[in-house]
Amino acid sequence: MKIFEFFSDSKHCSYLANQQSTMRYFHIFHCSESFYLGLLQRGWRRFGKYFFVPVCQHCKECISIRTLVEDFEFSKNQKRVLKNNQETALYIQKPTLTQDHLLLYDKYHRVMNLKKSWEYTPITEQSYHEMFVEGHQEYGYEFLYVRDSKLIGVGLVDILGDSISAVYFFYDHDYGHLSLGTLNILVQLKIAKERGLRYFYPGYWIKDHYSMGYKERFGPFEYLHNAPDLFEIPDWRIYERTNI
Repeated sequence: MKIFEFFSDSKHCSYLANQQSTMRYFHIFHCSESFYLGLLQRGWRRFGKYFFVPVCQHCKECISIRTLVEDFEFSKNQKRVLKNNQETALYIQKPTLTQDHLLLYDKYHRVMNLKKSWEYTPITEQSYHEMFVEGHQEYGYEFLYVRDSKLIGVGLVDILGDSISAVYFFYDHDYGHLSLGTLNILVQLKIAKERGLRYFYPGYWIKDHYSMGYKERFGPFEYLHNAPDLFEIPDWRIYERTNI
């Protein structure tokens, strides 16, 4: 297994004003499940064949968390989201590329450009394939949400070892009333419970953040207290609101 390591240039943080963001990357052409799980346990994330972790010099606000699947219980509001989506069909398969994928991805990011000032670049077949299809390997899947005979959401998900990890999600804002982002997380937690998995990794969390704080609703969860390197032991601790 060949690993190519590099660091991003420092740039303005997308989530916190007056902060700079720097990422450490591994490019791994074929990453074994066991090595990936070790990275995940140490706070790394995956996007295509790239694995990354924040190494910001002056900020430690992005925190790795993982829901304790066995202890998670669906709230009344979460059960309502599931009930409201009884007519939303779910298909789980290896990642694919269709025109519907491209149109939905492009529509989602055009809306997010207006809504949250995300940088917008029209998607191409090649770039989508490289990001979501080419690098999935044996653990990557897509969760397709279909309603009214149209694709309304795509969740990219990794299932490995004792864990499930959310990679990326995009959806049709015309169906925003269905709380599709919440639905995608609840579906992953439901499947994790059915498979007897221990952890659900939702991605980085920023406490009380308007855009990243929502992940606290899917507790109980542990947070990564340290920033371990590859051969260091990760220190996961149960989260209490007074901890951080």
